[in-house]
Amino acid sequence: MTVETATGRTARLERTTSESSVLVELDLDGTGRSDISTSVPFYDHMLTALAKHSLIDLTVKATGDIHIDVHHTVEDVAISIGEALKTALGSKAGIRRFGEATVPLDEALANAVVDISGRPYLVHSGEPAGQEYHLIGGHFTGSLTRHVFEAITLHAQICLHMTVLGGRDPHHIVEAQFKAFARALRAAVEPDPRVEGIPSTKGAL
Repeated sequence: MTVETATGRTARLERTTSESSVLVELDLDGTGRSDISTSVPFYDHMLTALAKHSLIDLTVKATGDIHIDVHHTVEDVAISIGEALKTALGSKAGIRRFGEATVPLDEALANAVVDISGRPYLVHSGEPAGQEYHLIGGHFTGSLTRHVFEAITLHAQICLHMTVLGGRDPHHIVEAQFKAFARALRAAVEPDPRVEGIPSTKGAL
């Protein structure tokens, strides 16, 4: 894995394994611009929504062994996004640190709470029974939703509590989660003009 930092809160990462090849570029202080191509159309849709609603500029270019299963590519992209987030956050000085959002999508409703804590932890609950077995868009299995958030939280070293409060349509249930995460992440990484230094009593995140 190769990670590069540039001026500002940006990162560029390349990750290549025997299963996939991934390029991720992001800018925490962007406008929500995205250029996404993972070979998994529904995942492209979710990552486009993530960029749009977080205001994080995001480029993802990925290829992989999707003739076997899309799992490897989806996971490796999430790992790469998490690593890029961690790099772009740098020392985390001056950020708000915490973010929360509740987002509806028609009948679906999801709540996300983010802590840029330096301690990776995911609590993921509330999906209706059987959601994990739905094949969305012909490629994306419902169980991958949790797996994406697991990989991002672990590699970005953040805490995420994701709760599905309601929903019937599998597509809506997943999309509401990505949008809620995006809005909570937007708030958490945002600079707070009242914060001096690291927003922790420990002096480090």
